[in-house]
Amino acid sequence: MRDPSHPVNPAAPDDFDEVGDTTLEPVVTDLITGLGEDVSREGLVATPGRVERSLRFLTSGYQASVDDVVNGALFDAEGSEMVVVKDIEFYSLCEHHMLPFFGHAHIAYIPDRTILGLSKFARVVDVFARRMQVQERMTLQIADALEAALRPTGLAVVTEASHLCMMMRGVEKQGSSTRTTAMRGAFRDDPRTRQEFLEAIR
Repeated sequence: MRDPSHPVNPAAPDDFDEVGDTTLEPVVTDLITGLGEDVSREGLVATPGRVERSLRFLTSGYQASVDDVVNGALFDAEGSEMVVVKDIEFYSLCEHHMLPFFGHAHIAYIPDRTILGLSKFARVVDVFARRMQVQERMTLQIADALEAALRPTGLAVVTEASHLCMMMRGVEKQGSSTRTTAMRGAFRDDPRTRQEFLEAIR
């Protein structure tokens, strides 16, 4: 298997040679059989392949590089006012149960010398969401990556998500949600700046 610490460009979901060396179909076949189903019946005969393609796509962030995603879309800043990009949808997999969690990311930064093309914020979020994750770590990884790329005066990342591992199993609390934050620079040190951001994403 490729070392995830040496990422390459994101691959198409069906390109198994690019995203991994081991086929997952036999593993999925064993899983379905172990659950008591007949994998040879009509509705399931193609399921192992579909599950593999789905999982390859949902974890394609392991093969993604923030540098490749940013891809030079950095521009000289013409001011130092707060930039807020909110309601960025994301979908991820809980690493404890491999069940989805999903929600929105909200990002703000105060430029120093550099701004980033707006679409790149969503792509950076996907780099880290499309992995087996915990929400707390994902939020910090997004913040670390953007801070390294932008070197801003301040940076804030908030993620809000619903976790199927809480909704479908365990405590089965369908209305629950989780919010995690990462505050850097002015957002951490200046309560007024932090409050302005939090009010903007309400």
